[in-house]
Amino acid sequence: MNKEVIFNDDGEYIASTYARFKVAFERGEGSRLYDTDGREYIDCATGIGVNIFGVCDDEWKKAVMSQLDKIQHTSNLYYSLPQTELAKLLCEKTGAKKVFFANSGAEANECAIKTARKYGNLKYGRNEIITLKNSFHGRTMATLSATGQDAFHKYFDPFLGGFKYAEPDIDGVIECYTDKTCAVMVECIQGESGVHVLDFGFLRQLEKFCRERDILLICDEVQCGNGRTGRMYAYEHAGIRPDIVTTAKGLGGGLPIGACMMFEKCEHTFTYGDHGSTFGGNPVACAGAVSIVRRITDELLLEVQGKGAYMIENLKRIKNVRSVSGLGLMIGVECAKPAREIAEKCLEKGLIVLTAHDKVRLLPPLNISKSEMEQAIKILNEVISK
Repeated sequence: MNKEVIFNDDGEYIASTYARFKVAFERGEGSRLYDTDGREYIDCATGIGVNIFGVCDDEWKKAVMSQLDKIQHTSNLYYSLPQTELAKLLCEKTGAKKVFFANSGAEANECAIKTARKYGNLKYGRNEIITLKNSFHGRTMATLSATGQDAFHKYFDPFLGGFKYAEPDIDGVIECYTDKTCAVMVECIQGESGVHVLDFGFLRQLEKFCRERDILLICDEVQCGNGRTGRMYAYEHAGIRPDIVTTAKGLGGGLPIGACMMFEKCEHTFTYGDHGSTFGGNPVACAGAVSIVRRITDELLLEVQGKGAYMIENLKRIKNVRSVSGLGLMIGVECAKPAREIAEKCLEKGLIVLTAHDKVRLLPPLNISKSEMEQAIKILNEVISK
């Protein structure tokens, strides 16, 4: 179909919630995408960190299609092999005890919030959750309330109560702490606010602070999880052990899925009827996720660390780059030019990148080749250094 027809119909029939770039993608393979004109692009966005093994990955596609030939959906009133396989894999890789499956990162975080509040209310009558300034936890009313950015809070009040926003250091958390605090919720890398890596020393202090007071530590790994940073989950870089871990995006490899993993303290917090989801743990999405998680091996994680170091080192050398942040293949680039302008110019030259506030954000497939990384860096150099 002609792209102008797509653009016009989109404007006519779809809610105007996205500042779209003027490209309509039609197909892809691996780290390459092709638009309706047949033009090729290197994908360093992966659908915002979703297609972690690229587009139309053969193994993922085979797992999904095999499940589609069996049954596409059954409710959570019954057992499902792909769901139990995925839960077992996640628990084995993390040490978690129980998993609740949802459809997105926001829903996984909703589950974490409910778990923390039931745990706190049952044991101590506590129900307040501390989150960090510049955090982003989702766009539902609860996760929007948990998000520590004023820009996301316009027009949607009144918000859900019981959240406090701390500076991202131990003094900030202590200042917000009261006898009503039941949990602290953090992203080890704050992606949407500019790829800010939290100080590992702070995370270790925070773990100790929470342990001493029986406060649950929640790690939001929606974007930085599933091998993205060179570890299975980003909290591993700091050597900490959370009580709840949420994830989504790359877990499904392209289909919507979220997971809330509960460790020892709160593995039995939920009972029948406390929470639920019609589509959560859908067998097709879970079958695809099983194929993804099985391939996040120690060897792959080492490769991601090496690729991330290579890209970061080369990006730092580009003229007009002010700073580079991130871990593994979750990278933020601060430049002298506006990030949106850089993203548009990159798109014109055949490179797809994201933005995060004032930074260009890169989330390439974990299996991106060296030649594709070199080509991406070359285009970024051409655009940024001028």
